[in-house]
Amino acid sequence: MIAVLYPLYFVAIASVSDPNAINGGRVWFFPDQFTLEGYRNILKTDAIWIGYRNTLLYMSIGTLINVAMTLTGAYPLSRKDFYGRNAFMIMITFTMFFSGGLIPTYLLIKKLHLIHTMWALILPGAVSVWNLIVTRTFFQHMIPGELRDAAAIDGCSDFGFFVRIVLPLSKAITAVMVLFYGVSHWNAFFGALIYLNDERMYPLQLILRNILLQNEVQETLNLGQGGEARNMAETIKYGVIIVASLPVLVLYPFVQKYFAKGVMIGSLKG
Repeated sequence: MIAVLYPLYFVAIASVSDPNAINGGRVWFFPDQFTLEGYRNILKTDAIWIGYRNTLLYMSIGTLINVAMTLTGAYPLSRKDFYGRNAFMIMITFTMFFSGGLIPTYLLIKKLHLIHTMWALILPGAVSVWNLIVTRTFFQHMIPGELRDAAAIDGCSDFGFFVRIVLPLSKAITAVMVLFYGVSHWNAFFGALIYLNDERMYPLQLILRNILLQNEVQETLNLGQGGEARNMAETIKYGVIIVASLPVLVLYPFVQKYFAKGVMIGSLKG
């Protein structure tokens, strides 16, 4: 626990400590010469706000597409009366272990005219095979066949059964998928690094990566030259980590109970 928590604690106290104290190794357990100058520079930097806006946009649209496709894909695969479902699962699972690689994927995205668009970050990973398998297992064991038979007797179609009965009974796994996909989009930067060239479209994590690279701090934040700028960059480095992690830390407590329930059901049964 100490090995995991202390680095997080150190980042928090370093973000509000004097840069000279950090570089001098005087920051261990408490902030040294408390200052919020790093956060002031972060909050007045346009790149940070642009990154926040882009990441929230990509995360919102991407998570909506991810959850919709995962639920609608997992449900028919969980039905025993779906002919050929095992063959489909074999083909889908195969893609989890083997892929075309980076260069063929890039050429495919280019042929689809998705380069320099947000869809290059969303559509290639629209469905996670692992999440699909977990969701399918949830449907298999939490939606009894007798419930479907009763709905069919009342004249309910398959689509109506899915929308009116299955989805309301699947709040736990839906919350888990929202958490999984949302965090994945929030932390993603490699796709943007490969497919985007316009800095105005960069997500927050790619901007964070540029800030953490010392040779790009001056250009990214326009802090000027000299030792003072390098010291301020040290404080900003820790502050940006806090700023970038805060939304996920705020969201997690609200979905924690669904997270534990959904993952246990989807992973231990079946």
